[in-house]
Amino acid sequence: MKAARYYDRGDIRIEDIEPQQLKPGTVRIDVAWCGICGTDLHEFLDGPIFVPPAGHPHPISGESAPVTLGHEFSGVISEVGEGIDDLKVGDHVVVEPYIISDDVYTGPESKDYHLSKDMNFIGLAGRGGGLAENVVVRRRWVHKIDAGLPLDQAALIEPLSVAYHAVERSGVQEGQTAIVGGAGPIGQLTAAVLHALGVKVIISELSPLRRQKALDAGVADYAFNPAEVDVVEETRKLTDGKGADVAFECTSVQVVLDTLLDAVRPTGVIVIVSIWGKKAELDMHKIVMKELDIRGTIGYVNSHPATIKLVESGKIDLKPFITGKIALDHLVDEGFDTLIHRNERAVKILVSPSGKGLDQK
Repeated sequence: MKAARYYDRGDIRIEDIEPQQLKPGTVRIDVAWCGICGTDLHEFLDGPIFVPPAGHPHPISGESAPVTLGHEFSGVISEVGEGIDDLKVGDHVVVEPYIISDDVYTGPESKDYHLSKDMNFIGLAGRGGGLAENVVVRRRWVHKIDAGLPLDQAALIEPLSVAYHAVERSGVQEGQTAIVGGAGPIGQLTAAVLHALGVKVIISELSPLRRQKALDAGVADYAFNPAEVDVVEETRKLTDGKGADVAFECTSVQVVLDTLLDAVRPTGVIVIVSIWGKKAELDMHKIVMKELDIRGTIGYVNSHPATIKLVESGKIDLKPFITGKIALDHLVDEGFDTLIHRNERAVKILVSPSGKGLDQK
């Protein structure tokens, strides 16, 4: 089968590989669509980061580069392994793509398995990936979805779960006001979750295309260009002078973080959603005098069921965020290149490993 294989920084190859073995407690999923994640781009430009370098196998998966990429994917079950009686061939599914040690509790009451030692991801540290024609996944990480939910939209449930967990971490309540710094893919999806939960959403974003996308998709009530207006002042005008209740930093840009510190009200909450590759500066006096809470967030933890319910209920429409569909052979030249050099034009580019569905762009 065809798969996108990561060898090293700047070295991704489309190759023919043997399918993974179906084992007891696993299912085989024919991948319909797989999204290109910012993490994939970081691996291509600066890695290996999550990918275990060649000769240095991951302590849980036992694999090292080359590995198959792709962790934002949807598909249809084509084989069911021994011991599984609650899934069947033909079921539509998405994957919570964790690689976690077998001795870590991952049941419904767990709130921290995503923080366990050596945690990593399917499609980065081995165990196959969504940028292949099919993948074998353990039952625990497979989530069934309604067959009426289009599989291209379902491929966005993984990044939407990241946004859902970030919103959960904020503690925001219906009727409150949130400001989102940055309207890239995660910023847009964070706004979508907030709006679905009845929160007033303000977006700060330089790109006119991304601002308009958020407004057209109905996930932002206001979208400001920080190069043209005082975002802090505009936020205060919309909140009777108090400031936003919560803020979400989705850029890893210092000036955005500084703006959010000023834009939230006293006792407000700032959630850091983006991955920072460098140290940030914090005005500690401002944090103290406003009694601000700054919270980190990573991945998701038992977030997929609630996220899927939001989409299946119609409270979130993922279609507007799909801005491109490509074949696996064009992963780098049409996918990565667009997202690296012309990212203001794209939110989520989906890849079809089999080539099916590309005539329905």
